[in-house]
Amino acid sequence: MTSTDHVIELRKVRKAFGDFVAVEAADFTIREGEFFAMLGPSGCGKTTTLKMIAGFEQPTAGQVILNGEDVSRVPPYKRNVNTVFQQYALFPHMTVADNVRFGPRSKKRSKADYEASVAEMLDIVRLGDFASRKPSQLSGGQQQRVALARALVNYPSALLLDEPLAALDLKLREAMQFELKRIQRDVGITFVFVTHDQGEALTMSDRIAVMSEGRVEQIGTPEEIYNSPATLFVAGFIGSANLLPGEVRGFDGDDVVVELTSGATVRARASHEHHIGAQVSLMLRPERLRASIEPHANGRSIVGTVTDLVFQGATARLVLRLADDSEVIATVATGSDLPFLLPGAPVHVEWDPGAAYVLAGWPLRPGLTANDIDTLEAHAS
Repeated sequence: MTSTDHVIELRKVRKAFGDFVAVEAADFTIREGEFFAMLGPSGCGKTTTLKMIAGFEQPTAGQVILNGEDVSRVPPYKRNVNTVFQQYALFPHMTVADNVRFGPRSKKRSKADYEASVAEMLDIVRLGDFASRKPSQLSGGQQQRVALARALVNYPSALLLDEPLAALDLKLREAMQFELKRIQRDVGITFVFVTHDQGEALTMSDRIAVMSEGRVEQIGTPEEIYNSPATLFVAGFIGSANLLPGEVRGFDGDDVVVELTSGATVRARASHEHHIGAQVSLMLRPERLRASIEPHANGRSIVGTVTDLVFQGATARLVLRLADDSEVIATVATGSDLPFLLPGAPVHVEWDPGAAYVLAGWPLRPGLTANDIDTLEAHAS
């Protein structure tokens, strides 16, 4: 890929506020026409990074490159990017069409030149029939689409979105995820999306940058991030993951043989080399586990004692306690005939080849760590 394919490039960008480092060594590119998400918990540096791209913050060190030019010290109004925030800031006294016209008018474009663009953008966001309404006459999702149309009508190099779905209720937020992706495909403009919601990032993004404590932990496609996380933090933050500590005992073809602290010896795939004796964690996604009375052959099962079975609609949450007192969560179909899933009963959970994954280091708390972000740091292996 050539540099011309990159709309945005961050070169070792650092941002400090006094002694506090908000962003450290951000070094990545964002491609033309890409839906790129910056994902992480509150305080990880994702919004500060977005503000440096937009020009609302200047980097302490490093460079922000836009369309091949260093814009690190260029003010926001001179950068060919637009930003949509959580609060849409629509002009309440203007109609929908006039809100969208505001951008072209402020750039002194002729009416003949911009009217076609306004009409086209309203059609793209499916609000052509609402052009004469005021923002107060629209739903939250419609107001958001007006804000998008206003930000896109001048066709910027990139559209920056700072958690724009946060103010919407759950059902509308889920519907707007698909709308945002559709709009991005229709206009073909790079979208840079900041969110703490991993479901939003997985649904909409072409690539995701997962951030923690000011650093980028991993950049990859949703499939890469979910199935082959680079660190224990990424494994736990993206979806739900059982992280079980163990040590490398050997190798079997492409698999790593791991002896877990619970006593089981299992096989799993890995994307990095691990030496014999290394402390590692076995990642098992709950939805990829199956309950069974008998152990699975070839080291692809573990045994535990049932402590709970929680009905959740189409599925149930099966909780097992292992010999080392750690818990494992498995997702089982509620329509299944599983009479052996009684509290106190020994049950095996098994998985298909490729479902288990080895990561360097031990979690501070074994088991399902997805809801305990503060403990997702690994001891040195």
